[in-house]
Amino acid sequence: MKAMILDALGPMAENPTPLRLDTLPDPSPGPGEVLLQVLTCGVCHTELDEIEGRTPPPELPVILGHQVVGRVVERGPEASRLQEGDRVGVAWIYSACGNCPHCRKGEENLCPEFQATGRDADGGYAELMVVPEGFAHPIPEVFSHTEAAPLLCAGAIGYRSLRLTGLKNGQRLGLTGFGGSGHLVLKMVRHRFPDTAVSVFARNPDERAFARELGAVWAGATEDRSPEKLDAIIDTTPAWKPVVEGLRNLKPGGRLVINAIRKEAGDKEALLDLDYAEDLWMEREIKSVANVARRDVSEFLELAARVPFSPETQEFALDEANTALQELKQGKIRGGKVLVME
Repeated sequence: MKAMILDALGPMAENPTPLRLDTLPDPSPGPGEVLLQVLTCGVCHTELDEIEGRTPPPELPVILGHQVVGRVVERGPEASRLQEGDRVGVAWIYSACGNCPHCRKGEENLCPEFQATGRDADGGYAELMVVPEGFAHPIPEVFSHTEAAPLLCAGAIGYRSLRLTGLKNGQRLGLTGFGGSGHLVLKMVRHRFPDTAVSVFARNPDERAFARELGAVWAGATEDRSPEKLDAIIDTTPAWKPVVEGLRNLKPGGRLVINAIRKEAGDKEALLDLDYAEDLWMEREIKSVANVARRDVSEFLELAARVPFSPETQEFALDEANTALQELKQGKIRGGKVLVME
């Protein structure tokens, strides 16, 4: 099979092509696993965190990619839930222990043995991959292969983030950062909370214009103040400055949910600008999102199919993965970037 391989970690500014195209032996499914022919794979900011060492893979080389749409082509021993020919998706959650208190409560995202697709196990920047069948999710027929890919991460993690805000219909929501996840959250809110006004904070004027196209009532720069204080904010950026600026737009008792695997250290001095009395007091709250559980993926796919709504996407060939990652690094974002296998 063809695959894009990550051999070494480092800043993309120093190595703009961190992935190399290679041909590898086809993988085989083990007990309880299925082999997928990869159809598409989304490109996520978390891949930048892996490449640049903020959430490093435990072993190299590794195949990145955790928004995988594929078709079952072989079942391993003890795999009986899925059939050959089924179209399924694989998200960031590749496996969990199944036995710890978190797993027993359906919170596999907090499992101490959580394994991530494309980090702890080879992912979807390849023509084939294996996955435990219990962590492969049937894809509703309403979505094309390309449309389905961003739903598996940007959509699922956005769904979890929105749930963690505790938002009620009619309250005001802010989104800081407006990439693959942010634009899907906006679509979700318009469906689930029709009386909720959404404000968007983004450094890129094109992203702000895109947000207004999708129904944001207001869009401004990261450091701007929203016309009215907000009940909740979801932050999808890799930086600290938007968190500090976001707190200043929250109502008393408001909650800011950080939807990011890691924050870059470059602007951590922004935290020194946090004024407790002005920015955090009055029971304002910061809550992090940790990975996704299987229920987030399955519930979101069902919701997205029922509406239905689909993400904006840009397609790239497998050997153009470095180009897609560079555009993501440079903030050239309009919806989700998706690798399409021939």
